[in-house]
Amino acid sequence: MQPLQNAGYDRAITVFSPDGRLFQVEYAREAVKRGTTSIGVKSSEGIVLAVDKRTTSKLVEASSIEKIFKIDEHIGAATSGLVADARALVERARVEAQINKITYSEPIRVTSLSKKLCDMLQLYTQNGGVRPFGSALIIGGVYNGKCKLFETDPSGALIEYKATAIGSGRAAAMEIFEEKYEDDLTLEGAIELALTAISQATDHETTSNNVEIAVIKIDDEKYVKLSKDEVQKYIDEVLVVEEEEEEEEEVVEESEEAEESADDSEKENEE
Repeated sequence: MQPLQNAGYDRAITVFSPDGRLFQVEYAREAVKRGTTSIGVKSSEGIVLAVDKRTTSKLVEASSIEKIFKIDEHIGAATSGLVADARALVERARVEAQINKITYSEPIRVTSLSKKLCDMLQLYTQNGGVRPFGSALIIGGVYNGKCKLFETDPSGALIEYKATAIGSGRAAAMEIFEEKYEDDLTLEGAIELALTAISQATDHETTSNNVEIAVIKIDDEKYVKLSKDEVQKYIDEVLVVEEEEEEEEEVVEESEEAEESADDSEKENEE
């Protein structure tokens, strides 16, 4: 039996509930929340896209799991949610990029591509016989020396961010960004921030086998996916920094405990 609060309003995408909700869209958002963590960070030197490629078995070839895609020479996308839906969206984005290049003889703007994709997402919330896409994308790119980073939603909503995350680790990653993000981040700093967020947002060890990173630099406006060795180098640097921070916290806690015990002994002597 369906819960009373839904009362059948989730049976069709075209039906609003009495309180103005589209339950099928909300269910699609839940599919995104259950996906792996994907991250995008905008820096002063370019865009960083990073994903956690969570594998359920050691028999799975990690290289076969794609969560970061090249859309055009200057645009990339990180996905979370239903993989097949994400692949369909990526193919649509690639077609739109090529249509723009053939029609206007210039690369598509990151903003224009994101809006075109979200226009299609919105159509799948307003027509009978279809369902919303159970996937969200972080679209990042560089156009005319300007970095752009957008997050799409199954409803077709579009928001531009300086740093964002989608998937199961979104809340933990956004806390890291709120605390540590700075507008003047270098590209290396953005990569390290993204890896820190993934490390905090996931419950397994962060290695080059389960993390993928792509960058688009302002200098050449080219999408480049980092090799495993490059990713591992950045991971090692992040782990060293985290260990140093933990040691500093332990020292601070010990000094605070020593001060408290000293205060307590002074009070006892006065009594």
